[in-house]
Amino acid sequence: MSDRTKPHVTVLGLGRMGAPIASAFLVAGYPVTVWNRTAAKADALVAQGAVRAATAAEAVTAGSLVIAPLLDHAAVRQALDPIASVLRGRTLVNLANSTPDHARDLAAWATGHGADYLDGAMLALPETVATPDGFFLYSGSRRAFTTYRRELEVMAPAHYFGADPGAAEIHDLALLGTGYAALTGFLHAAALLDTVGTSPEVFAPLAARWLHGMAGFLPELAGEAGRAAYAGGTSTVDLNRAGVDSLIQLSRASGITTDVHEPLKALLDGRSADGHGQDSFSSVFELLRARAPEQQ
Repeated sequence: MSDRTKPHVTVLGLGRMGAPIASAFLVAGYPVTVWNRTAAKADALVAQGAVRAATAAEAVTAGSLVIAPLLDHAAVRQALDPIASVLRGRTLVNLANSTPDHARDLAAWATGHGADYLDGAMLALPETVATPDGFFLYSGSRRAFTTYRRELEVMAPAHYFGADPGAAEIHDLALLGTGYAALTGFLHAAALLDTVGTSPEVFAPLAARWLHGMAGFLPELAGEAGRAAYAGGTSTVDLNRAGVDSLIQLSRASGITTDVHEPLKALLDGRSADGHGQDSFSSVFELLRARAPEQQ
């Protein structure tokens, strides 16, 4: 049963993430209205206690907090453009896949129609909604984040990155980049080991254990990069340069592409050629970070 002292929540879109989000609010005792273009997708949630809205306008009108876990920026605009007038006085939380510029564009559009706007990025899977294993990133209206933080935490632990609506998307893409590099490295390693008969399934537990240890190294790496203090590092540029070179040679000899590690080798070679071979591996950051035009 819903608690009428809690704000009414509207969830627009009941896809892969929308349905578990709506369910999480129902379990937490919130009054919830749901809308989806295919109305039947709401059946299980209605049985759980949600109110099914016949139209997006009806759904938005019902809730002071409107959460939109739709597919992308275009889907959000397609759903809300015709009903912009009913957004006034409400808080819109956009959880659709967006670019930073799309988030800023939608924020300007929403605030122009009298709504508070939060952009959100979901670092979670459907099964990790409402658990500590997922987390969401937010940026945009500080007032909206502060007012509805308790509600945002129903979906997943919430992290706020400031008033720029594009900031959550920038941080999301940075995290995706970190993950893509690790996953691509794993797949390359699995292809390499496949040549000697070790299956990916056998290798995966070892890789997971190694990556767990690497994650523990991140605070040290971050501290060195943040202070630009690279002397005396335990893992030097030249030490890693030799390791990456051996990996490339083995890959080439095994008939495995070297595309994954060649860019890193080029960075390490460049750092060593500049006289920084005994600096920490973290000093590669100096070759990657953006520079002012006069420094380029």
